[in-house]
Amino acid sequence: MDKIETKYGFKPSAKHGFSVIETIKAMYEKKVKVFFGLGGNFISAVPDTGYSAQGLANCNLTVHVSTKLNRSHLVTGKEALILPCLGRTEKDYQKSGEQVQSVENSMGVVSSTKGILEPCSDDLLSEVAVVCGVAHATLKHKTKVKWLSYKDDYKLVRDDIAEVVSGFEDYNTRLKNPSGFYLPNGARVRKFNTKTGKANFSVNKLPEWKLKDDELIMMTIRSHDQFNTTIYGLDDRYRGVFNERRIIFMNREDMEVRGLKEHQVVNLKSEFKGVKRHANNFKVVGYDIPKNCCATYFPETNVLVPLDSFAHTAKTPASKSVVITVEASV
Repeated sequence: MDKIETKYGFKPSAKHGFSVIETIKAMYEKKVKVFFGLGGNFISAVPDTGYSAQGLANCNLTVHVSTKLNRSHLVTGKEALILPCLGRTEKDYQKSGEQVQSVENSMGVVSSTKGILEPCSDDLLSEVAVVCGVAHATLKHKTKVKWLSYKDDYKLVRDDIAEVVSGFEDYNTRLKNPSGFYLPNGARVRKFNTKTGKANFSVNKLPEWKLKDDELIMMTIRSHDQFNTTIYGLDDRYRGVFNERRIIFMNREDMEVRGLKEHQVVNLKSEFKGVKRHANNFKVVGYDIPKNCCATYFPETNVLVPLDSFAHTAKTPASKSVVITVEASV
C-alpha cells in the first residue's frame, strides 16, 4: 500500500471492499448503483439466483466486458452495456506491437500467454484497453497513472507491478521463461511467518447436522465437460452421465425410503430462515454417496443456495452444505 502511494501520489483505501455476498445485498438494497463485470458469468456463478437477479435489476447501470454471450447478459439494470472484447486465443495488436499477457495457475506459477488467431473483428478491444480507456476518460489529469501508455504497451503495466508488488521483481524478464516463475509461497519453501516460525494448524469443530426424516444435505459439483460456469458439453464421464445435467445423485437407500426410481423426475426444495427456494425437473441417479447426502451440478441448483449461508471469514457461499427435500414431480 505504501509503495502504491509513493509511486502514484494517492493514498489507497485500507478498508475492505465488498465480498460477493455483500455486493449482491448492496445491489438488492440499491446501495450499489453500477455493476461492472470483467468476463465471467456472474448471475450463473452466484448463489440465490432469484435474489441476485433482482439485485442486478436494481442497478442503474450494468456493464459486461465479455468474449461471448452468456446468461448474465439477460439480467440487466435500468441501462445495460455489453462490451465485446478479445479472447485469449486472439492476437492483441496495440501501438507497440503484438502484446503478451500473463496468467497465474492454481499452483501459483505465473507464465505468459499470447493469442494465435487473428481477431474476429478489427473493432474488438482488449480487456486492458477497455479498463485503461474507462480510467482515462474518468480521471483524465487527476492521476499520475499513465493509463493510455499502459494500453499501448502491456510491458509498462508489468514494470509498475514489479515496483509495487512483492514477488514480481524483474517481471518482464522472468516472464520470458517458458516455464514461468513461482510467486512467493511460504509453505512451498518451508518458511512460515508465524511467532514460532513453524506452521500453525487450527482445529475447527465440524457442524452437527440435525436433519428431519425427509431432508438431505446437498453439495454442488462440476462435471467433466465444465470449467466454472462454462459448460462445454452435456457429458460427465467422471460419473457415467451422458447428455444430461439436471441430475441429482442420491444414495440408493435414500431413494428406496422415498419410493424413488432410477431416472425418475423430481423437484428439489430448500428452506432457510423461512425462505423457500425451488428447482424443478431433475432426474434421480443412484450413486455411491453417503446416506442423507446428495449432489447436483453447479450452476443448475444455485437457485437453492441461500445467500445468508456462507463461511464466516471468507464469505464463500455454503454450496456444499444445503439442506433440501426431494419430491416426485407430478
